[in-house]
Amino acid sequence: MRQLLAVVIMGAGLWVGAGLPARAQDAPDYAPYREGLFLSYLNAAPGEIGAVPRLGLSFGGEPLRAELDSGSTGIVVAAEFVPGFEAMPSQGPARLTYTSSGRVMLGQWVVTPVTLSGREGASVTTEPLPVLVVTEVQCLGHARDCRPTTQPRNIAMIGVGFAREGDSQSQSTPDKNPLLHVTGGDGRRRQGYILSPEGVHVGLTAANTRGAFRYLKLVRRPDGADWAPLPGCIALGGSTLPACGTVLIDTGVSVMYMTVPAAQAPSVQGTAAEGTLPPGTQVAISVGEEGSAFPLYSFAAGDGSPLAPDAIHLRVADDRVFVNTSYHLLNGFDMLFDGEGGYVGFRPR
Repeated sequence: MRQLLAVVIMGAGLWVGAGLPARAQDAPDYAPYREGLFLSYLNAAPGEIGAVPRLGLSFGGEPLRAELDSGSTGIVVAAEFVPGFEAMPSQGPARLTYTSSGRVMLGQWVVTPVTLSGREGASVTTEPLPVLVVTEVQCLGHARDCRPTTQPRNIAMIGVGFAREGDSQSQSTPDKNPLLHVTGGDGRRRQGYILSPEGVHVGLTAANTRGAFRYLKLVRRPDGADWAPLPGCIALGGSTLPACGTVLIDTGVSVMYMTVPAAQAPSVQGTAAEGTLPPGTQVAISVGEEGSAFPLYSFAAGDGSPLAPDAIHLRVADDRVFVNTSYHLLNGFDMLFDGEGGYVGFRPR
């Protein structure tokens, strides 16, 4: 995999090196923190990621194989997996919409500790936190992949994303993120995580944050409840004037979702109705605020590189600029989220 990524660096455009300092001047100091644990994905492959990652999820019994999703916030599980949930402490009716698929999860927020486990037996346990027990699935009118049901089955998601409240997930607040509410240990804990191709580091420490991380400091949402989305920019077809908006690192999908204004996509207007990019179209993604964003990576549509998504769903509109990278980004970078300090970091692999 290392040799393959060396090719990606030259061909697909993984931008690292002298232009990517080890850490920005405002990078946090993780030296005081020692509480961290690595959970290997149940479906991990050495050095690469080729599917939505999975971890064990338990409410005290046998663990479920649950998807680890950084594109949503909160644990979502079918009622069949939580017998007796009606008697658990509750925070009332629950609703969460997955805009990529168009599925709407309805049920109850019940309060319970959960245990997350990796392939090699390592595990972490959370303090009691709200879990969405799904009793019904509805579908948006434009749903891509959805079947409504009042008897949902085989639903088990671990949502660990941030700043998701504005994307039809108003109830998806940080108090529901299990990786930010881990308990146990004898020392100081920095609540956050690092996503890699093979697994997730739970808790940020001096040891697991070593290396050439490039950090961005997020701002608070106006209501102060969460951090604002990661800012970033997109350039198509070699454009020197990128369109800037937000970037979502989403381990829950294999495809890229992109919204750009018409001015950014003159070369793809003929295919906009089909929602695709012509093969070979260059896609360049940078992160940070407009005017100070630094380039992260690039690829050509359909080139099959490890960082390129399985497909690109394109929307040409002037209402916003947005890109969901898919889990393929992790084939080039480890991605850090510091839930306490509001930092996002990228460490080239």
